[in-house]
Amino acid sequence: MTDFHSHILPGIDDGSKNIDESLGMLKLLSDQGVSTVIATPHFDPDKETSDEFITRRQKSYDSLVPLAEDCPRILMGAEVIYYDGISSLEGLDKLCIGDTGLLLLEMPMCKWSPYALKELKNLSCTKGYTVILAHIERYMRFQPSFVWQELSSLGILNQVNASFFLRPLTRKKALSMLLKGNINVIGSDCHNLDTRPPQIGLAFDYIKGKLGEAFLSDFAEYNNQLLSGN
Repeated sequence: MTDFHSHILPGIDDGSKNIDESLGMLKLLSDQGVSTVIATPHFDPDKETSDEFITRRQKSYDSLVPLAEDCPRILMGAEVIYYDGISSLEGLDKLCIGDTGLLLLEMPMCKWSPYALKELKNLSCTKGYTVILAHIERYMRFQPSFVWQELSSLGILNQVNASFFLRPLTRKKALSMLLKGNINVIGSDCHNLDTRPPQIGLAFDYIKGKLGEAFLSDFAEYNNQLLSGN
């Protein structure tokens, strides 16, 4: 299984504070059946350039990987904060997951403007990125249903956090969305070992219990195909 959203890299954002915490998080992910984890530290274009971010990210990655034996494979990406004009950001391709065109984008917690929707269309149709909207459960309620239909028609994908499947008040909705194909990838969005630890294994167990092992296996294969560029 793949964790598409995590903050496991040490000392780079509000996630893991140090290497020991990163190793602890990776161990938990491994125990939960995760074989690949996408490291998606926050990238805020108001605070640094993409090149500055990539340099910091690489330094953090290099400090962790030699010590991460018997841990899930780590692919580097970013949780890119949306802003008007993002489709023209220099170096945006370097913020994609690994060597894919998958771009994890954190949208505003409000109703999106027509310009924001135009930017998403530009990223997908003109620039050729496969946009993945991060933890959409946080801002679904702000958008009318036709927005989600339009974004889906553009090939824009949706990521939800594991907690969406674990909360009693949202788990039924999460399961329904997954069955309808409205959830494409799942992330732990883990930040630490205490208040926001990895719990994605519990979400996978819930899905398997409700929809069966074959469904979960097919979902995992679909995720693998995304990472291979198919």
